[in-house]
Amino acid sequence: MARVHAFTDDALGALDAVGVCEAIQRRAISPSEAVEAAIARIERVDPELGGMAYRTFDRARVEAAGPRTGFFAGVPTLIKDNVDVAAVPTRHGTDAYAARPARRNGELTKMLMKMGLVSLGKSQLSEYGFSGTAEHPRLGAVRCPWDTDRVAGASSAGAGALVAAGAVPIAHGNDGGGSIRIPASVNGLVGLKPTRGRVAQDRFFQLLPLRIVADGVLTRTVRDTAVFLREAEKVHRDLSLPPVGDVAGPGRKRLRVAVFTEALGRSASPEVADLALKTAALLEELGHVVEHAVAPLPPTLPEDFVLFWGSLALTLVSTGPVRGRTWDKARLDNLTLGLAAHCQRNLRHLPGAVRRLRAIEAAMEDFHQTYDVVLTPTVAHETPEVGYLAPTRDYETVMGRLMDWVAFTPLQNVTGGPAVSLPLHTTAAGLPQGMMLGAGRGQEATLLELAFELEQARPFATLAP
Repeated sequence: MARVHAFTDDALGALDAVGVCEAIQRRAISPSEAVEAAIARIERVDPELGGMAYRTFDRARVEAAGPRTGFFAGVPTLIKDNVDVAAVPTRHGTDAYAARPARRNGELTKMLMKMGLVSLGKSQLSEYGFSGTAEHPRLGAVRCPWDTDRVAGASSAGAGALVAAGAVPIAHGNDGGGSIRIPASVNGLVGLKPTRGRVAQDRFFQLLPLRIVADGVLTRTVRDTAVFLREAEKVHRDLSLPPVGDVAGPGRKRLRVAVFTEALGRSASPEVADLALKTAALLEELGHVVEHAVAPLPPTLPEDFVLFWGSLALTLVSTGPVRGRTWDKARLDNLTLGLAAHCQRNLRHLPGAVRRLRAIEAAMEDFHQTYDVVLTPTVAHETPEVGYLAPTRDYETVMGRLMDWVAFTPLQNVTGGPAVSLPLHTTAAGLPQGMMLGAGRGQEATLLELAFELEQARPFATLAP
């Protein structure tokens, strides 16, 4: 097992994002020193991790030297390579075309800039975000810093690997089937998928027939995620949702928690199921009421979700030629092509699938009238080795293995509710194993209060020496 990290005695030290803010505010370090430290760290670890898709180091240096506003003013970060940053290509993790520089910042980038964050570039993802691992046929896999023989999850794999390794304290991710929470689980991080509409979003994601994608961040501490949501709310506010506000510690209310270790017709591995039950026992020790339950989900959920996922792939493949002369469908990976072909064969079933998926939201909101929180493992078994889920494998093999691993995360993408993965456990092999807490629409504050409580009760493991 080869571990890789960049933590050292520089301007960033072992500070989280809020810690970097505080150091800048009291002038212990400057934004330029923070950015230079992050650049040096990326250059040190990324050759082994493969988390960077595009570097904008010189641009970051200029931005750090100038005046900045916002709570996170001067804090270095990364933006996932499926949202637009002006003058930077948006590659979506694919080799199928040569991306041109974006003309302007997307809505998500505008929000991050208003918060004061300084982007050092784009982080790598799986092709179009479809896979649970980022294993690029040409560039290679994004690797987990806890064990570089293992994957770093996906699709926000680059963000997860580089935050866990200490290269940056906070990084953007988005989540359409678990893509914030899966890399959080794999890399030992906090990863919260917000409620649908909570955080500003690029227009493409807003136009989906079912808005399964939500934007957020990957962090090493609960407070970083809590402060990010607090500050994001100052820039973008959905008035249909209750405010998150300033959540700064555990809540007093004792919650009713439903726990289950099966989803989408799949069961967690014995080790992971046991870790989930240990988390349930910890919640009971803290005074919460925990009950084993079965979520009111139709048996069609897995097939319907894959069909909808496939419709996105079919749209991208069909409209690929508008990318210009460089478009080459043959350079797409087997998972993207397989999803598109699956949808093409079953296109007549798509309207019914979308209708059934939309109905799940109401069913789960009723469920959350009884249970404040749902506890599950984030992923169903230990982190796979590089190659196990490679999209160069045949479609049926990789899809079957993928669904076995990520059985728990798609639910909140369908319902639009929030969910957070917390790095509460380490497996027998010494790898992080996240546990996931889900709540009803708009209940991020409940999840953050519970996350603070669990972080205090069981401090998270880290690669920082």
